[in-house]
Amino acid sequence: MSTSTQVSARRPRRAAHDGSPQERPNWVLTVAALVIVAYFLFPLWWLVVASTKSNSGLFTSSGLWFANHFNFFQNLRTVFTYDHGVFLLWLRNTVMYAVVASAGSALLSTAAGYSLAKLRYRGREVIFSVILGAIMVPMTALAIPTYLLFAKLGLVNTPWAVIIPSLVSPFGVYLMRVYAADAIDRSLLESARVDGAGEAAIFFRIALRLLAPGFVTVLLFQLVATWNNYFLPLIMLSNQTWYPLTVGLAQWQATGASGGSGSQVLFSIVITGSLVSILPLMVAFLVLQRYWQSGLAAGSVKQ
Repeated sequence: MSTSTQVSARRPRRAAHDGSPQERPNWVLTVAALVIVAYFLFPLWWLVVASTKSNSGLFTSSGLWFANHFNFFQNLRTVFTYDHGVFLLWLRNTVMYAVVASAGSALLSTAAGYSLAKLRYRGREVIFSVILGAIMVPMTALAIPTYLLFAKLGLVNTPWAVIIPSLVSPFGVYLMRVYAADAIDRSLLESARVDGAGEAAIFFRIALRLLAPGFVTVLLFQLVATWNNYFLPLIMLSNQTWYPLTVGLAQWQATGASGGSGSQVLFSIVITGSLVSILPLMVAFLVLQRYWQSGLAAGSVKQ
């Protein structure tokens, strides 16, 4: 074998171990990522472990490991039967609020974002600036004015008092405006107009399909926000039959902390109920994950 052939045969082997920056693992970033993962998984691990313990086991055994007596199924049965099964009622309310509000918010945000990105009309940039400013306003600052407004309309202590405010998502409009700017080719819209399609038909038949990943992303964000919403239902609802899980579990927790008769049992069912309450969100993330990831990435790179 000639010298040149030997050199060329060795080159790929050297290139594979040349220690280029692309192949070196960044240990600082790896450790930071592991710390962040542990930070978010630690409360979940504690919740899973605590939900398997009896009330006495919560205070006598180690908080980070299972007790000798596995009490999860007993706790689960108590959660769904306590107080005439009111937990199922709260779960139904939460699902209703989250599904209706997230679907409506995603549709409104998609329509508004498409309008701001692809339609030309006077005041468009002013409207977008107002929406950007609305993102900076905390929802808690609007809670009392919203309550007073809904009290005038007679909607307090009804499901609409939770659903209607959740339909508005300034961040969702911003996200869909950025996404629609690159996801829809303007020539496609012009072709549809030349063929005689109206703006409503163009949006629902063409644009909405192209904006599906962004639509699902906004839907998922709003689903989580509505599912975990506590302050708005707390001030809007006084009837227990309309409580979501967040307010209902907080009420159980307050009763247990008061130390009244039979309050000790509430500690274990509040923990187990909290675990049950996050399972639908975990399923939603797993099902919609691919749409969510593609929606986040859209608009960041020009095609």
